[in-house]
Amino acid sequence: MTEQEGWTSQNPLENARSTDDAQLGDITPEEFRRVGHRLIDWVADYLADNRNYPVFPASCEPGHVRAALPSRPPEEEEKFDRILQDFEQIVLPAVTHWNHPRFFGYFSISGSGPGVLGELLAAALNVNAMLWRTCPAATELEEVVCGWVRQLLGLPPDFFGIIYDTASVSTFHGLAAARHFVLGPAEGSRGLWASPGRLMIYASEEAHSSVDKAVLALGLGLDSLRKVPTDEEFRMRPDALQELIAEDRRNGHLPCAVVATVGTTSTTSVDPVPALADICRREGVWLHVDAAYGGAAAILPEMRWVLEGCEQADSLVFNPHKWLFTPIDCSLFYCRRPKVLKDAFSLVPEYLRSDEATENLMDYGIQLGRRFRALKLWFVLRRFGRRGLQERLRHHIACARWLARQIAEHPLFETAAPVPFSTVCFRALPPENRGNGETVDTFNETLLNEVNRTGRIFLSHTRLRGRFTLRWAVGNIRTTRQDVEESWRLLTQIAENLKKP
Repeated sequence: MTEQEGWTSQNPLENARSTDDAQLGDITPEEFRRVGHRLIDWVADYLADNRNYPVFPASCEPGHVRAALPSRPPEEEEKFDRILQDFEQIVLPAVTHWNHPRFFGYFSISGSGPGVLGELLAAALNVNAMLWRTCPAATELEEVVCGWVRQLLGLPPDFFGIIYDTASVSTFHGLAAARHFVLGPAEGSRGLWASPGRLMIYASEEAHSSVDKAVLALGLGLDSLRKVPTDEEFRMRPDALQELIAEDRRNGHLPCAVVATVGTTSTTSVDPVPALADICRREGVWLHVDAAYGGAAAILPEMRWVLEGCEQADSLVFNPHKWLFTPIDCSLFYCRRPKVLKDAFSLVPEYLRSDEATENLMDYGIQLGRRFRALKLWFVLRRFGRRGLQERLRHHIACARWLARQIAEHPLFETAAPVPFSTVCFRALPPENRGNGETVDTFNETLLNEVNRTGRIFLSHTRLRGRFTLRWAVGNIRTTRQDVEESWRLLTQIAENLKKP
């Protein structure tokens, strides 16, 4: 037998066929089924009983997980039993459980069962939805769910919808489209050199930090971002915005975009979008609305007011992964001027050209590869329906308003901002320290750390008017009224103990 016939070359690449094909390829369907059943059972139990886990791994120190795992990758294959054992013994104890019904920090996102199952199918299909032809179902289902959500929110039918990963990316795309809108076609070839003056972006003092990052990423520089003062309820002041725009025009600058927020990150305040839209229309400035959190409330007829004026926006972002029970990540971006968005980003090399008379979603953003995110959102929308979503949102808002009443009536606490949605900002005010702002700040920071250290609930914080402020966000699909009531009792008990000498 010749060397070629026997594949006896010493070159590993040339000798690849010497390995039995049965030893190559993926794991067997039998193994996948065995382990998959085990994992589905684990996930079902976890979603049902995860309140038995500590919300926050207080005993976990930085570097703990890294030190418990080998520094070098495995040379040989490992059995799933060993992998799952390490998951349960090393990874799981170091998890902050965002799906826990008593996770009240940041914005209390939760992945519902239908969303988890939809994510599973998307992972199995593993499609790349960059072109229509690379997965027609992914492209068209994305169009369908964007249309459904647009109707749920009461947005106009001319709003083009597309799914990105996070609101940070959606806001980046909105401001990139704004830059192209103001500078015109020359922006694509000359960049910022096409601008006759410095491009200016306007956002409130309470706007999300993603606006700052977008300004940096777009090459505008933070000096181009004007932070507009807010009123007593932390809403952008239209009069202050108008003054800043006028001042910038006098200085030879070019106003480009205003970012209004429906549900600011710290307080969930709602900017006066109708008044801001009027200014943007008069000034020829792009209006982008960040409704990543608060937009969900518009599904409720009694809360539809939160999106008043948004029909005049040029772009808007809404995150189903924040308060619509869809596993992270899933951010819907709507644009009233899709041609501007496409012109800002479309670049088609020969290998991506196709002759189908349909939209290719890669033309509407920086990303080429695109996950099948629409599938999990489709599962959520179908399983719960409009009415089911409304019932769950009302429950969260009712829980937050109950909590706000308890805070207002308690001698040791005060609310720190209005509560339009399901997030409450508040402070503890020990009587002996009320005149000393720094001491009150220290007390509240200590209270936050002690509460989170219990592992029974998890809160986060912000600063309002320079003062340390606690945030309690209700938004998990499994949170009950009992969870909120028992958590409030725990918080007050810890606060009372801290107050004792």
